[in-house]
Amino acid sequence: MSEKITLTIDSQQVITEKGTKVVDAAKSAGIDISVFCYHPKLEPVGACRICLVEIGRTQRDRSTGELVLEADGTPQISFSGNLETACTVPVAEGMVIHTANEKVTKAREDILEFILTSHPLDCPVCDKGGECSLQEMTFEYGLGESRFPLDEKIHLGKHLPLGDMITLDQERCIQCGRCVRFQKEIAADPVLEFYHRGRKTDIVSYSNPPFDSYWSGNTTDLCPVGALTTRDFRFEARIWEMNASPSICSHCTVGCNITLNTRLDPKTGRSKIQRVMPRQNEWVNEIWICDKGRFAHNFTSSEERLTKPLARNPEGKLKPVTWQKAIKIASERLKSHPDGLVTLAGGRLANEDFYQLRTLTEGLSGKLILDSSLAGGDLTARVGLGQGSNIKDLGSGTAILVIACDLEEEAPLWWLRVRAAAERGATLIVANPRETKLEKSAEYILRYEYGEETQTVLDLLEKESEASRVFKEAENGIVLFGSEGMNFGSSQVLAQACANLLIKTNHVGKTNNGLMAVWPEVNTQGAWDMGFKPDENLPEALKGAETLIIAGADPVGDGIIPDLKGKFLLVQELFLTETAAQADLVLPVLAVTEKSGTFTSGERRVQLFEMALPASGECLADHEIAAKLGQALGIEMIQGSAEQVLEEIIKHQPGYASLSLAALGEVPEQQPFVAKEVLSYTGTVFRNTSGVGVQLPSAAENGKMPLEKFTLPQKGFGDGTLAVPVTRLYDQGIMVRTSEILSPRLIKNQLILNPIDAEKEGLSAGIRVEISLGERTYEAAVDIDQKVPVGVILIPRSMGIPLDGPENAVLKAVK
Repeated sequence: MSEKITLTIDSQQVITEKGTKVVDAAKSAGIDISVFCYHPKLEPVGACRICLVEIGRTQRDRSTGELVLEADGTPQISFSGNLETACTVPVAEGMVIHTANEKVTKAREDILEFILTSHPLDCPVCDKGGECSLQEMTFEYGLGESRFPLDEKIHLGKHLPLGDMITLDQERCIQCGRCVRFQKEIAADPVLEFYHRGRKTDIVSYSNPPFDSYWSGNTTDLCPVGALTTRDFRFEARIWEMNASPSICSHCTVGCNITLNTRLDPKTGRSKIQRVMPRQNEWVNEIWICDKGRFAHNFTSSEERLTKPLARNPEGKLKPVTWQKAIKIASERLKSHPDGLVTLAGGRLANEDFYQLRTLTEGLSGKLILDSSLAGGDLTARVGLGQGSNIKDLGSGTAILVIACDLEEEAPLWWLRVRAAAERGATLIVANPRETKLEKSAEYILRYEYGEETQTVLDLLEKESEASRVFKEAENGIVLFGSEGMNFGSSQVLAQACANLLIKTNHVGKTNNGLMAVWPEVNTQGAWDMGFKPDENLPEALKGAETLIIAGADPVGDGIIPDLKGKFLLVQELFLTETAAQADLVLPVLAVTEKSGTFTSGERRVQLFEMALPASGECLADHEIAAKLGQALGIEMIQGSAEQVLEEIIKHQPGYASLSLAALGEVPEQQPFVAKEVLSYTGTVFRNTSGVGVQLPSAAENGKMPLEKFTLPQKGFGDGTLAVPVTRLYDQGIMVRTSEILSPRLIKNQLILNPIDAEKEGLSAGIRVEISLGERTYEAAVDIDQKVPVGVILIPRSMGIPLDGPENAVLKAVK
C-alpha cells in the first residue's frame, strides 16, 4: 500500500499518497489550481507559472531531527519567500498551502497579463470559445486593461496547416508545450518542436509529411487555447450549439469511448456529426483516441448511403420498394426454399444484431458464418483476460508477448497502452517477421519467417531462452496475437499455441492475465460469442448456399468470390457495395451512430453505445430487420428495442449472465478527474457519465481450461517471392475512404518491397507492376521499405488485391 500523508490546503485537511504533486492533491480535495502547461498524463515542467502557490513546511531541529513546535503544541510552519509551482512540488507531511490568498492572486494576475500581451482578442471567432482555459482564467484573474502598449503586440501566422488534419494559429499559442510533450511522451512521435525564442516562439513540425502521427487530434484536446484546431471542425460550430451523445468507436477491436457532438446542419436541415471527442474510460482508452477514430465519421452522412429497401424487378434492375413489400419478398423466398440458407455477417454489427440474426437463421436450420480470417474467438472466451484487468495497471512483474501483429496499425490504443506498460517496467516481447514500431519499447525481439508463428510460441514454451524464462516467471502474463501474414487455418493453431503457453505458465483465470486477439473489427469477439465463426473455405460455403443473407460484409468487393449469381441474395448494408449490387433484395441499415446497442471488445469488455443521430431515410437496425423477417416466418423472436434484445442475451447467452443494464451504466471514480467546468486540468476530453462497461469472466476463471493438441501447419510456400497480407490503419474500407480529411493519408494501391528485391527486379518507387498470384493478376504501384524482409512483398488489406494468407507471387513491370 502507498504511504499516506496529511497536509492542509486552504484550511482544508487533505489525505493523499506520498509523492503526489500539490496540484493533484488539491484536485482530489475539490480545490482547483489554475494550470496551462501541466496535465496529469504528462511529465510536469513548471513552464507557465500560472499554478504558483504559497507553501509552508514543517520545521525540524537540525540536531535531533524532531519537529519544532509552537507554544500550543502544533508544528511550526515556515513559508518560503517565493511562490512555488504546484505542478512540480510533491506533497510532504504537514505542509500548509495557500492557493488563493492575496499574494498568489496577484502573481496569477501578473502572469496572465504577460501571457495576454501578444494574444489576439478574437474570442468571438475562436473555435475554442466556451471551452478555453485562457478565457476562463481571464474572467477570473484578468485585469480590465493592460499596461503594455497595443502597438507592441507580436503578430504571427494565422490558419497555418501544421499537417493535413491540424491547423495552427501562431498568435494564439501560449507556449505551454503540451502538444510537444504529448507527441514525445505518449505518442512516441516526436514530430513537433518549439522554434525561435522569446515572444516569437512558435510550434513547427519536423516530419515529412508534416505532423506525421496517428495521434495528432489529441493535441487539439490538450491545447488550452485555440492555437491548434482540427481542420474539419474549424469555423463549423460553437460548442453550445451541439448535442453530446456517448458512443463507442467502431473502427477497431479496442472499443474506445467517444462522445459524438452533433447539431442541425443549416445547409441540409439534417443533424450531422460535427466532431468526435474522447470520453474518459481508464480501463479502455483512458482519455485518448487515434485520428482514424476521430476523423472517419463521414460515412454516416454520406450521400451514397442506402435509405430505402431495393428489390430487383423483372427487368433485372434494383428499384425502391416499401418495407412491407421487401419483407414479403424475403419471407416468401425463405418459406419456399427453407434449405441451404447461409447467413454471413461482418464484425461491425452489434451483439443484438448478431443474436437476432442467429435466432432467425437457426429457426430456418441455416448456417452462421463470420466474415473474418482470424481464428481464436472460442479460446479468448476460455482463457481471455481475467475480470478486473487493466493494461494501465501493468508494470514491473508483468510479461507481455505481442506476436504476428503490427499493433499500432491494428489496434492503436492497445499499442499506446502496451508501450506505456513497458515504460513502467513490464517486460515486452515482440515477435514478428519484420520490424514494427512497438519494437522500440521491447526488451526481447523475436524474428521469424512467415509461417513460423506457431513454432515461435512453442519455442517459448519448450526451449530455454531468456525471453522464455522471463515469461514463465512473471507474476502476470498476457499474449496478444494478430493477423500479420496469416489466414484462418494458421491463425487457429497460433491461437491454440498462445492459449497453451498461458495455461502451462499459469497465466489464465486471474486478473491481468490471459489471451487477447487483435480482431480486425469492433465486435468480432461479440460475433464469436453469439455463435458466428469463420469458415475455412468461405468461397465454397457461399457457392453451396441456395439462399444467402449477408449483413455488413462484402465478399464480392473483397475478392473472396467473383459473383453470387444463381441464388437468392438478401443484403443488409449501409452502401450499395459490389455484393449488394448483385442482390435480389437490399435492405438499408442504421449506422452505429443512428442506433443503440452493445459491442464486446477484444478485452471481452461489453460496452453500451447510444443513438446520436436520427435514422437516415427508412433505415432499420439489423436486429429489427431480422425480427421482422422472423415474425413473417412465424419464428418466435423479440420484437422490440436493442435493450430488450440485450435482456434476452443476458438470459440465454452463456458467459453474458453477469451483465445487466445497470452494471453496464456504472461509472466508478476515475483518475484523473475530468469535468467540463475545469477544462484547464485535462483539456476538452468528455467526462464519462454513461458507463465504463463490464468485463466478462473467462471460462478459465471457473476452472475450465483444457489443453488441446494440434498439428503444426506446413509452410508449403515454395521458392520465390512471397506475397503477404498486412493491415494498415488508414485502409480503403468504405467507412474510412468517405473521410475527406483522412484522404491524403489513406493507403494507395501499392506493393511494398525491400530495396534489395526492388533492385534485383529493376524496379523503383512509383513504377507500375503486375503481380500474379496463381491464376489471378493485378496491377499496382511499387513502394520501397527496408523493413520488409528480403523475398517478401507486403500487400495492405482492403486495397483491391485479395489475399487470404501468404502466397507465392511473380512481379512484372507494366510496359
